[in-house]
Amino acid sequence: MSKVLMKGNEAMALAAIKGGADAFFGYPITPQNELPEYLSHHMPANDRVFVQAESEVAAINMVYGAGGAGARVLTSSSSPGIALKQEGISYLAGSEIPCVIINVMRGGPGLGGIQPSQSDYNQITRGGGNGDYKVLSFAPENLQEAVDLIKESFPLADHYRNPVMVAVDGLLGQMMEPITLEETEKTQAAGKKEWAADGGYGERGYRNRIASLYLDPYKLEEHNLKLKGKYDEMREKEQRYEMIETEDADIVFVAYGTMARVARNAVQMLREEGVKVGMIRPISLFPFPKKAFEALPERTHSLITLEMSLGQMHQDVQIINNGRYKLDFFGRTGGVVPEPEEIVEHVRAALKEDA
Repeated sequence: MSKVLMKGNEAMALAAIKGGADAFFGYPITPQNELPEYLSHHMPANDRVFVQAESEVAAINMVYGAGGAGARVLTSSSSPGIALKQEGISYLAGSEIPCVIINVMRGGPGLGGIQPSQSDYNQITRGGGNGDYKVLSFAPENLQEAVDLIKESFPLADHYRNPVMVAVDGLLGQMMEPITLEETEKTQAAGKKEWAADGGYGERGYRNRIASLYLDPYKLEEHNLKLKGKYDEMREKEQRYEMIETEDADIVFVAYGTMARVARNAVQMLREEGVKVGMIRPISLFPFPKKAFEALPERTHSLITLEMSLGQMHQDVQIINNGRYKLDFFGRTGGVVPEPEEIVEHVRAALKEDA
């Protein structure tokens, strides 16, 4: 099986086609523009739907309509664009409509800048819209992992009847790496979703209706508890992570995405100096991989969260840590991608303070 050198945004777009996306609705924003540009050519060529909407708000509501009719639907954007979609994402979760969302993160707040960042973590994991809801979310480290996760996200969205987000940053969207892309058969044929509002009759014997409005507070509470059951299932079944040289680690980094790429080099540099460092790399952001921390060796005494933000994921590390280890944080923001040497120097300084 041959490898193909592709730009990140284009590789993710191709992965969505191979994964069975029936339709794409989106609006341009840097640094993800190559993704819809690629799809504008290749979705129609593969008898799929491509629509550049008039706004991000329009795009996410088109996702609602097509997803509610039973199609496998994709949208993509970057940080402020994802912010504009939050009301629609809340509606999708509340109405139990599956879809896949690709977020190519940039710096903020506000319009910020077009450089890579990880400052959407709270928006992704806490539910940026109203109500009690969660979005199953993944954060790949490289393009091959991004391709594989995007393809997997469509059946996961169908299984949970929930939005699934794949979050990368501008660096992964713009870089080029070799990928292997196997053919993927669509597992959902037209009419197979018994709940879909596609004009047909569902299991109840009358036309399906999709909505998130419950005027009776007890019915709404019942619905929220039903949704919570799905999120609890995600916490049990979808925690994903990689343990890197943690078997004998005294200090463990926690980093995802591009920051994990940088941290891998810092781990090796510190080990060459005799400092036993390892890393937990979260692949799922929600659910956050609690099981990884439970697998650390007894000798581990410190966790250092590394982020391209001011510590949003660090809050989850603090919650899971619950006072067990000494905690530290290193981050850059505004679109700055740190060098491995900066992390190494941070660890050296921390070791001197502890000496």
